[in-house]
Amino acid sequence: MVDLGSAVQGLSEPESAARLATDGPNELARASSRGLLATVAAVLKEPMLLLLLGAGAVYLLLGSLEEALALLFSVLVVIAITLIQERKTERAVAALRDLSSPRALVIREGVRRRIAGREVVRGDVLVLAEGDRIPADAAILASSTLEIDESLLTGESVPVRKRVAAERPADARPGGDDQPFVFAGTLVVRGSGLAEVLATGPRSEMGRIGTSLGALEIGNTPLQDETSRIVKIVASAGLMLCAALVVLYGLTRGNWLQGLLAGIALAMAVLPEEFPVVLTIFMALGAWRISKSRVLTRRLPAVEALGSATVLCTDKTGTLTENRMTVARLWARGTLHVVNEEPLPEAVHEVLEIGILASQRDPFDPMEKAFQRLGKVALAGTEHLHPSWQLVREYPLSPELLAVSQVWRSPDGERLVVAAKGAPEAIADVCHLERAPAAEVLERVAEMGADGLRVLAVARAWFGRGELPPGQHDFDFELVGLVGLEDPVRAGVREAVAECAGAGVRVVMITGDSPDTARAIARQVGLPEDEVVITGKALDALSDEELRRSLPRTGVFARAVPEQKLRLVQALRAEGEVVAMTGDGVNDAPALKAAHIGIAMGARGTDVAREAAALVLTDDDFTSIVAAVRLGRRIFDNLRRAMAYVLAVHVPTAGLALLPVLLGWPLVLFPVHIVFLELIIDPACSMAFEAAPGDPRLMQRPPRKTGASLFDRRLLTVAILQGASLLAATMVCFRLGLDHTGSEDSGRTLAFTTLIAGNVSLILVNRSWGRSVLATMARRNVASWAVVAGATLALLLAFWVPFLHQLFRFGPASADDLAVAAAAGVLSLAWFEVLKLFKTSWLQAT
Repeated sequence: MVDLGSAVQGLSEPESAARLATDGPNELARASSRGLLATVAAVLKEPMLLLLLGAGAVYLLLGSLEEALALLFSVLVVIAITLIQERKTERAVAALRDLSSPRALVIREGVRRRIAGREVVRGDVLVLAEGDRIPADAAILASSTLEIDESLLTGESVPVRKRVAAERPADARPGGDDQPFVFAGTLVVRGSGLAEVLATGPRSEMGRIGTSLGALEIGNTPLQDETSRIVKIVASAGLMLCAALVVLYGLTRGNWLQGLLAGIALAMAVLPEEFPVVLTIFMALGAWRISKSRVLTRRLPAVEALGSATVLCTDKTGTLTENRMTVARLWARGTLHVVNEEPLPEAVHEVLEIGILASQRDPFDPMEKAFQRLGKVALAGTEHLHPSWQLVREYPLSPELLAVSQVWRSPDGERLVVAAKGAPEAIADVCHLERAPAAEVLERVAEMGADGLRVLAVARAWFGRGELPPGQHDFDFELVGLVGLEDPVRAGVREAVAECAGAGVRVVMITGDSPDTARAIARQVGLPEDEVVITGKALDALSDEELRRSLPRTGVFARAVPEQKLRLVQALRAEGEVVAMTGDGVNDAPALKAAHIGIAMGARGTDVAREAAALVLTDDDFTSIVAAVRLGRRIFDNLRRAMAYVLAVHVPTAGLALLPVLLGWPLVLFPVHIVFLELIIDPACSMAFEAAPGDPRLMQRPPRKTGASLFDRRLLTVAILQGASLLAATMVCFRLGLDHTGSEDSGRTLAFTTLIAGNVSLILVNRSWGRSVLATMARRNVASWAVVAGATLALLLAFWVPFLHQLFRFGPASADDLAVAAAAGVLSLAWFEVLKLFKTSWLQAT
């Protein structure tokens, strides 16, 4: 522990109070947020919401209270989702505020005082000890073997050394050894020190991250924008057509009331109120399905966007790796052992023994923890563990000698054992190695370093009776061996990366670690070896244009800082990539929020990362991302088929509302018929299509092209042709029924039977555009059959129940006529099944 001394006085209480009043508390400022009414008003200005409200008003005018309430409930759901989004940044900043305001031990008026972290002010002197969370950015005044875990800010898993500097550098940035600064939110893992506070609250490094997080805005996904655009176009055209129909009916037939009813029916048939409802339902049910793969959804549009991801930007520490140090290799006197499940050879036992003796008994340092974990397993029951030995003295690490030594006395030993560990160059120095042995050691160090290992050397010395020497150089050390430590790759990550590659999803690693470590991890997880590694310093030197040109051939970014991660995500987005970003630290939050799909680690991640992300992995398993991508693709495929069905079914309903007026026929459909159809359409979309199983080849094809339309020419063509076929069959049946019986009610009965049978057929043929109806029927889909059975039962009730028969304006029809009408509806779509038999690539690409 550093001797604080009576000379350190710190601030006086009046000074600290004045600075607290001037600078504000040591926490992130609370951003002003819109009130509830203002937020709701802004949401209701959205065209999609106006359309839903308009459709609800139409239903109210028609007296269809149930349908009106259903649409109004959908409006409330959308408003609730938006309100939740409005509070996300506030919660993220609040989580960051809690993390950045721990308790602090300061010196004021020469007395150590424990105060709330929010009360720390600029100029306060902090007392730092192992296990402390640092409350503010500060400059080191004194230190003793001080090491800090800065992974929350840098992403680098290895703690960094801190030292006092004669002259403070102008740029205080986290990362790198021997810097004279410590930063808010980081953790003391070894040693002790004193530090003078330089910046608090939003002026700290963590505060700047929180500020950038709050400034980011989450935009709509392309699917949301496209759906909104289609809705506006169809709604505008439909409303103009409805107005024209009312005028035409009134002028040609002189019955304006009937014309108004015909216009309302056409409006209900044309208005695509299902689009936003279907989109919301698919995203909500998709989030539920993805949660079964241990992925929680915080932002519903990310469910769809995940299936279109083209680039997955991932942090190394805690995402690809386990975020804990382990001993990977041991080297002693020419014996190199790769640590695995097998017992350690006797030749390397002493390396681990001395490494443990050179560590704290109850360590905070992750590398010392790695020594202890391996020792408890590999050395259990041997003479190489010494729980009864007494620590006599510690020689701390210093800038001049990057090694630490501990002197131990055994219960029955006359000599003291001195155990040392540290940088290989420092240990070689204290061992006074000759040139040849030193060269061999450094060669082994270089080999381990090239594989991304953090290498320490260990040495042993004996000391007899007498006073201990003042420095480590005074011992007669003997080199024992080398220890290579790593942050191991998570199980299954290599396979997950390979599956991403097969699915056309490029994985880019962005880390605060060194280039050598980054390259080694990239090799281990299977990233392409021909891709370039760019360091954070080199990245800063690139212009935006140069960065965009380098992105296609760069797979690893090393020594990156939070602002650079955010810049990379923004550059990838500018290149048209759909970006998914994984992360767990405070440093990842801005990039997580800026990406199309931010994916936070749930178990090890910070609250800030989880609040900023769209998705959260509850098990921190990289392979869960792949499962989520697969589900995302399935959701989008099913959504396309649902939208095709909605478009197709609107063609005959709109045609039956419009064509009889133009042809001078009696009206076929009234609003009650449209309501009945809506009761089939909505469950069909939300149940039958959403529950359809995915294509087995989902992960063997590239992501859909950036900017690819949900309503592309292929989908529109198929949907319109399907709808037109059913419309033609329905019109023929109506005309035949009208001519055969002379009753428009009987013709309406046959036409509606044809329409319902065709509607059911649309559901069945559109479940898959690559497999026949018989093949899809063999695959279990209870929801589809429930919709079919429900539609059939409802139609039969309309025929048999007198009240419903009268409500629907049905007339008498024989069983043979009804069978022919139903067959016409089914056969109207037979051409599509024939098209499937030819395995048309044009059709299967949909």
